[in-house]
Amino acid sequence: MYDVEKIRKDFPIFDVLVNGKRNTFLDSGASAQKPRCVIDKMMSIYSNEYANVHRGSYFLSEEITSAYEQARQTVQKFLNASQASEIVFTRNATEAINLVASTWGHKFLTKIDEVIITEAEHHANLVPWQVLRDEIGFELKICKIKDDGSFDWDDFCKLLNGKTKLIAISGMSNVLGTIFPIKEIIASAHRVGAKVLIDACQLAVHQKIDVQDLDCDFLAFSGHKTYGPTGIGVLYGKYDILDSMPPYQYGGDMVNVVTYQATTFDDPPARFEAGTPAIVQAIGLATALEYIMNLGFDNIMSHEKELIEYTKQELNKIDGLVQIGSAEEKGGVFSFIIENIHPQDLAFILDKEGISVRVGHHCAAPLVRRMGHESVVRASLGLYNTKEDIDVLCKALNKAKTFF
Repeated sequence: MYDVEKIRKDFPIFDVLVNGKRNTFLDSGASAQKPRCVIDKMMSIYSNEYANVHRGSYFLSEEITSAYEQARQTVQKFLNASQASEIVFTRNATEAINLVASTWGHKFLTKIDEVIITEAEHHANLVPWQVLRDEIGFELKICKIKDDGSFDWDDFCKLLNGKTKLIAISGMSNVLGTIFPIKEIIASAHRVGAKVLIDACQLAVHQKIDVQDLDCDFLAFSGHKTYGPTGIGVLYGKYDILDSMPPYQYGGDMVNVVTYQATTFDDPPARFEAGTPAIVQAIGLATALEYIMNLGFDNIMSHEKELIEYTKQELNKIDGLVQIGSAEEKGGVFSFIIENIHPQDLAFILDKEGISVRVGHHCAAPLVRRMGHESVVRASLGLYNTKEDIDVLCKALNKAKTFF
């Protein structure tokens, strides 16, 4: 049984009052809170186990190297990758996407090619392709979404053709909550010989991901959104594709043979992990993923499904509130406005009630403008949120209306 009140006790931050009120944290889409097991594990490493990895022929180094590589295997299990060498540790998902653009993109994209993204992309999955387009000269096509935030299959089919070399798409919108049909998109892309990169930052928190079943070529997610630390992200890539890509950065720990005349580079994933890695963060991420897997995605998804429906229902009761994005396939992200109240003012009032929400364009400015707004309020759910959180939110939203 999924006992959310027991789960909340695993997160020490919920013992902290916010402006003297119950801590109603509804900004997990930006960065999730950390369970005690992650905090304790990282503290233990720094206190009792720390050394550098891959270099030292002494006990501490050998032990931490084993733990670091075990963390890679935990990510492999989390994604059901076929081998641990398909897992590259990065600084975050943004760096993972930039890695693909800077390596695979530079090597394999030409000015006669086409890349497809959607109107729903985070800046991290838009700007790198714009910059690369300006450098190489390929055509960057933008697939439409519908007014409810759902994927426009008709437009996608019009854009997809034999010139398409890459489709880079979010698995779940960080603004709309829309869960996109990535498995079907991947199958369509492969029929024309295109590769697919999935930005799974939001999706990885809410749904079980099986990269072998999806058959995606690349997938990126961040540690801090999956209840782990900042400073660590993951790039999954099919091994044969990673092996065809040049290094992203250069230095120690990614080389094979170095002379004054030339250098050869190590095999993936080491080839893409130059310098001292985020050792403690990687192990902290693995601890967070183990925490999620121990709870069970079926349990998490069942809890969140009920909470998502409850949130939709309760927000719809508030006069003047407009939800942004109402696709049938929707995760726990709710963007909205209330007529005649600026989103920043609304967020300020909510904060006084102990409620943490996000406000602005959420690093997806073109999408927010496409939906007809410059700024929106976003409440995003985590595995620790409750119906009480939603009740507190809605009560505060109604209170805010009395001030305007």
